[in-house]
Amino acid sequence: MNQRIVVLCLRALLPVAATAFVVAIGVLLSADGPSPHLVAALFAFAYLLWILAEARISVRHPSQTAAENSTLLPYALTRAGTAMAAVLWPLPWDRWSPWLIVPIAVSAGAVALRLVAIRTLGRFYSHHVVRYSDHSVVSTGPYRYLRHPAYTGMLLANAGFVAFFLNPLSVLLFVALCACVTWRILVEEQVLWAVPGYPDYASGRARLLPGVW
Repeated sequence: MNQRIVVLCLRALLPVAATAFVVAIGVLLSADGPSPHLVAALFAFAYLLWILAEARISVRHPSQTAAENSTLLPYALTRAGTAMAAVLWPLPWDRWSPWLIVPIAVSAGAVALRLVAIRTLGRFYSHHVVRYSDHSVVSTGPYRYLRHPAYTGMLLANAGFVAFFLNPLSVLLFVALCACVTWRILVEEQVLWAVPGYPDYASGRARLLPGVW
C-alpha cells in the first residue's frame, strides 16, 4: 500500500478512536450508584492520553521511504479496535474489588516500559518499518534484554486494559492484535537483519518475553 495512503488512514483512525473513548468515558461517568465506573473512566482517560501522546509518531510521515507498509494498517486497526471494543462494551464489574488494581498496575508498568523503549531508540523509532542509512543496533536500556520491548509494553498494556474491561469482542481483537504484532516483528526483522551487528545481537535475546519468544 502507498505510504502516503497509509499515513492518511492512520490520521483518520485517530479521531475515530479518540471520539469513541470520549463517548465511553462520558457513559461511565454518568453511571449511578456505587460501582467501579469512576475508576474505569479514569483508566480509560489515562489510556486516551497514552494514545494522544503517541499520536505524533503514529501519523508522522517517515523521513525516509518505508521498507514495508503492509503490516502497519492491520496493526493499527486491531490495536484501536481492541481498545474501543473494551471501553464501548458495558462494564462487566458491578462492584469494586481490590483485584481490579492488578490489570491497572500491569497496564501502567507496561506503558512505562514502552515509553522507555521508545525514548531509548530515539530517532530510530518509527511506526513504519524503516531502515535508515546510518542505522545501528541499540542494545541499551530495555533493549539489553529484549529485541522488541516497545511491542512487549504495548501488548501487556492492552492485556491489562482488556482484562479490566473484559468482554468477548475485545479478547478476540486482542488475539488478532497479537497475531498482527507477530507478523510485523517477523517482517521488521527481515529488514533489521541487514543492519551490521543485528544478527549477533538477536541471537542472544528473546523478541518479546524471555523463555517464550
